[in-house]
Amino acid sequence: MKESIICFIGGGNMASSLIGGLLQTGVSANNLRVADTNPNALASYFPIQTYNDNLQAIQDANVIVLAVKPQQMAEVAKSIATALPEHPPLFISIAAGIRIADLNRWLGKDRAIPIVRVMPNTPALVQSGASALCASTHVSKQQHELAENILRAVGLTVWLTDENMMDAVTALSGSGPAYFFLLMEILEKTGVQLGLPQETARLLTLQTAFGAAKMALESSEDAATLRARVTSKGGTTEQAINTLQASDIQALFDRALQAAQTRATSMADEYGEQA
Repeated sequence: MKESIICFIGGGNMASSLIGGLLQTGVSANNLRVADTNPNALASYFPIQTYNDNLQAIQDANVIVLAVKPQQMAEVAKSIATALPEHPPLFISIAAGIRIADLNRWLGKDRAIPIVRVMPNTPALVQSGASALCASTHVSKQQHELAENILRAVGLTVWLTDENMMDAVTALSGSGPAYFFLLMEILEKTGVQLGLPQETARLLTLQTAFGAAKMALESSEDAATLRARVTSKGGTTEQAINTLQASDIQALFDRALQAAQTRATSMADEYGEQA
């Protein structure tokens, strides 16, 4: 990976987090490029090559990371299609709702384009992301490893064998950070209502969330077992858990994630039909 030239089309938050992660893993700034409408902004943060012309940026690149908004993807892909060499580089798409088949059609029509579709999430900004990857049949073993190494620079990676699973990933981990932020928001507000100072409630909420996640990550046991261990019979935790379960919190989350999954599928249909 360290010898590959990696070009980012789009320089938003996710691209910035990947660039930062790659630099920390030892990838040379000389091998990283970004094409963006405001290239100087990124250049002030990272000592990398910046461009305002996509076609110039992708010349001789081994990997092209498409990091533009989903509604811009068709236009961007079509604009660079004519400049691709006979043997196209690996494309990595981190745009939500863009299917591999649509991207291949925009980039190459009947040509075989190696594409890896990725669903990252925002904790990648602090190198603690969770990314699900799915490869087209044209991705070589070497390119497969290259894509994984790039995303590992910002956190955990998992591979999907069926692209249809990507909408479920979007609902679970793609949107997932917001669910936890909402829970932390609720806990903090309730702590204040119970009489705690605002900053005390905030710090206790954040550290409790961090500690629980750390325990789960470092344990070989599932979440249900860990929950049972801290839920003493007749204790305070049991009373709180019973109250949540009486309100059927499981059904509430079922509906929430199903709604997110349905929206992810409709977005893919909508953006795919733009071409």
